[in-house]
Amino acid sequence: MDNSEIVKGIRSCILLFATVVVLSLVYTVFITWGTQILFPYQAGGSLIYVNGTAVGSELIGQNFSSPGYFYSRPSAVDYNASNSGGSNYGATSAALMDQVTQRIAKVRSEDNLSANASVPADMVLASGSGLDPHISPENAMIQLQRVARVRGLPESEVKALVDQHTEYPQFGFLGQTRINVLRLNIALDELTKKGKG
Repeated sequence: MDNSEIVKGIRSCILLFATVVVLSLVYTVFITWGTQILFPYQAGGSLIYVNGTAVGSELIGQNFSSPGYFYSRPSAVDYNASNSGGSNYGATSAALMDQVTQRIAKVRSEDNLSANASVPADMVLASGSGLDPHISPENAMIQLQRVARVRGLPESEVKALVDQHTEYPQFGFLGQTRINVLRLNIALDELTKKGKG
C-alpha cells in the first residue's frame, strides 16, 4: 500500500466523521434549538395551562366523563397517548357494531334524544389515532342542552361559547369545521365560575 492510498483512507475517515457529526449532532441541535425559538408553543407539546398548571395538550384528546362537560370523541386506546391507534375492527365486525349500538343508546339516553334521532359519527366512532382532540359542531350541539342543564347555565350562553370555540377549515378548505374539546371545557369552567361569582 502506497502513501496515496493511506492519505485517501484518512481523508475518507475524516469525511465520514465530519458527516456523522454534522448530520447527527449539529443538525439535530440546530433543528431543536431553532424550533424552540421560532415555535416554542408547538415545540413544547402545545400544552394548555390553567392557573400555571398544564392540564393537557390541545393536540391530544382526553376523557371527560362528567355530564357537566362536553364529551370527547370515543377512543379505542382509552385516551392513552403512548399507545395511539384505532380498534382495527372492520366495517362488518360484530364487535364494532355492538360498540356503536351501545354508544348510540348512551348518547340518546344522556342527551334526551328520540329513538330515531340521528347521531353524528364522531359521537360513536373512534378516530384512527384514538386521540382526536376535536368534535364536530353537530356533536357539540347535541351535548349542549345536557351541559347547560347540569351546570345551571342558560343554553344561549353555552351555545355562544361553542360558537366562539368553533374552528373553521384552514384557508377555507383544508380540514373540517371542528371544536377543541379541552379548550371548550376550560372556557366552560370559567363561564361557570363567573356565573357563581
